[in-house]
Amino acid sequence: MSFNSFGHVFRFSTWGESHGPAIGAIVDGCPPGLALSEADVQPWLDKRRPGTSRFTTQRQEPDQVRILSGVFDGQTTGTPISLMIENVDQRSKDYSDVANAYRPGHADYAYDAKYGFRDYRGGGRSSARETASRVAAGAVARLVIPEVRIRAYLVEVGGDAIDRAAYDDGAIDENPFFCPDRAAALRWEAIIDQARKAGSSVGAVVECVAEGVPAGWGAPLYAKLDSELASGMMSINAVKGVEIGDGFAAARLTGETNADPMRPGNDGKPVFLANHAGGIAGGIATGQPVIVRVALKPTSSILTPVETIGRDGAATDIRTKGRHDPCVGVRAAPVVEAMMALVLADQKLLNRAQIG
Repeated sequence: MSFNSFGHVFRFSTWGESHGPAIGAIVDGCPPGLALSEADVQPWLDKRRPGTSRFTTQRQEPDQVRILSGVFDGQTTGTPISLMIENVDQRSKDYSDVANAYRPGHADYAYDAKYGFRDYRGGGRSSARETASRVAAGAVARLVIPEVRIRAYLVEVGGDAIDRAAYDDGAIDENPFFCPDRAAALRWEAIIDQARKAGSSVGAVVECVAEGVPAGWGAPLYAKLDSELASGMMSINAVKGVEIGDGFAAARLTGETNADPMRPGNDGKPVFLANHAGGIAGGIATGQPVIVRVALKPTSSILTPVETIGRDGAATDIRTKGRHDPCVGVRAAPVVEAMMALVLADQKLLNRAQIG
């Protein structure tokens, strides 16, 4: 059984481990004739790349992508596209303690329980390093949905949220947190610095908005657009919660408050007066912006000693040496954008297959 693939018509598989020679993705089902080069993929990888500020892991990976197949004369051929990213700055010796004891909160014990052994170097497939492969695949997906604009940004770090009234799209690319609130970004510097110096970590919430998604994408019941998005987002390592639209807050509203009222528009399409549903109703896009929020837990690899057990079952404490993100959410916005693109590209092709 293979559980390293996602999608139906536009399908991708990721491969490789955190401390292996390389990681990558294979994208299958991409339509032919789309202009694609490594220069189209690299800018998205650069946004996610580690070591770009003191607020991320100091592992220095250039994350240079190579396209090995599926492109000829600068165009996609319709055959599988193979994308490879070499690992060049591994320090596997930092994980000698992890080889014999489990990091609480990490996937160490779960992988061992399932497979009987595990790649403890950086966490192997359970490492956030895997997400670089998704970002590369997401760059290809964006070529399939040029009508859609996708934007992700952090709205909360360590329990401190942005001021929605201070939202400024232009601020997102001006700070290392992809934060649309300049004042919040300054506060987050102090929060993450404090966690890093204490040998600890903090969590984060990422919001992602896709504008231009046509009404009709998605399907009822067992292939809902929101269920596909939830599945894709939950597959990201460290994600523990997903909301569509108002999400859990909708449970605290009344029916009339939660409704998204409509009025006739000049083009024959409705004008919505609200978007509590996050652009999806009955599993199908309404034509409004699709809004998803993703909650990421604090990084489990920390210097603070934590009670655990060893592989021999004996009680012990563990502190994880090495280079780790004090807040894995800082680099998550490009990953969430990529998953949004991958889901929407698949949904576009599925809709075309059914509707024409």
